[in-house]
Amino acid sequence: MTPTTALQGKRALVTGASGALGSAIARRLAADGAHLLLHANNNAAAVQALADEIRAGGGSAETTVFDLTDDAAAAAAVAAMLAGGAVQIIVNNAGVHDDAVFPGMRAAQWHRVIDVSLHGFFRVTQPLLLPMLRTRWGRVINISSVAALAGNRGQVNYAAAKGALNSATKALSLEVASRGVTVNAIAPGIIDSPMATGEGSAFDKETIARMVPAKRAGRPDEVAALAGFLASDDAAYITGQVISINGGLY
Repeated sequence: MTPTTALQGKRALVTGASGALGSAIARRLAADGAHLLLHANNNAAAVQALADEIRAGGGSAETTVFDLTDDAAAAAAVAAMLAGGAVQIIVNNAGVHDDAVFPGMRAAQWHRVIDVSLHGFFRVTQPLLLPMLRTRWGRVINISSVAALAGNRGQVNYAAAKGALNSATKALSLEVASRGVTVNAIAPGIIDSPMATGEGSAFDKETIARMVPAKRAGRPDEVAALAGFLASDDAAYITGQVISINGGLY
């Protein structure tokens, strides 16, 4: 896809960019002209390949590899990002599943899922926000989940993390709206990715057809298109929203 100039001059961080959804969002923002900061926790090769792909297509990208659950590592990475200027688009996409029914859930499973999705949001967004506000233009896009809105058996930890992210989205949007910064969340349903529909997942084609009125899983590029719209000037009056993209799942 040939880059446009819609987001020219904007620097965009996508956390969890090594996964199917994060990489699709990164490609869309790069195609819209943004300079991408591609985050991964430990899959440096995947984000480097993505950066190379974006640059080969005429876009602009670099990588940043750090552990979102490590305060010091996140702080150092954010400082390095800001050395290149304000980050005006933040896509908090990183998240993990560690499923178990609640009576059998270990404390480590609870804390790890909360730490990545919720505390990870804080560790990057809070220090990046003031420089963003000074530019009087910004977009914070939090990737939530249908599990936060409708619940899902075996995912009390994940639903709790994403539900808290939804609430943070609404509260933060009120604080920054007057500075030209919007804050929204996207709540995908079942999206075709190794995590949701790959081997060993709970969602085969028959299950998806039974559960989803659209009779199919969503595509990562469909979620990315929504993220691209929310990042654009066309969405400047949309803030504090949790927008579902789920084929009519509920």
